[in-house]
Amino acid sequence: MKRLLLVFGVTILMAGCGSSVKLDGVPVEDKAGTTVSQQGADGSGSAVGKGGVTSVDIGKSAQQAAIPAGPRIVYFDYDSFVIKPEFQSILEDQARFIKADKGRRVAIEGHTDERGGREYNLALGQKRAEAVRSALGLLGVVDSQMEAVSFGKEKPAVQGTDESAMARNRRAEISYR
Repeated sequence: MKRLLLVFGVTILMAGCGSSVKLDGVPVEDKAGTTVSQQGADGSGSAVGKGGVTSVDIGKSAQQAAIPAGPRIVYFDYDSFVIKPEFQSILEDQARFIKADKGRRVAIEGHTDERGGREYNLALGQKRAEAVRSALGLLGVVDSQMEAVSFGKEKPAVQGTDESAMARNRRAEISYR
């Protein structure tokens, strides 16, 4: 009886792990949201893995890839997620750039220094990213263009335990996607 239940359970588990999703012919979108054809050079379907080449409009790509040359990092005080007034001009410049193209997407990455536990630093990094996201939202950036993520202390900008290194690690970075 136990063996029959075990076989039945494994069968259900295997059936649940299967996927009926067809991956052939799935539309692919480029960063601008335009659907890209997957026809190969021989017209046989997907060009992936068959050496198919799709033409690229360099003018359009260069325009979309242009990222403002100015700073994109907001630094924070120890154990704080309050944006200092000195970073307001950076946020205004970034907001103006993001609003210029409704297809532009950004990830706001929150970081902390190495002090504190992992969970605490992930939460503080998220609060820093959300603070920058809220500030950009108040400057007119549409919420759907932004994503706030936390890396906590996992991706330091500078290695070291002195105060200057830790100060450079307490930040939120605006990263264009």
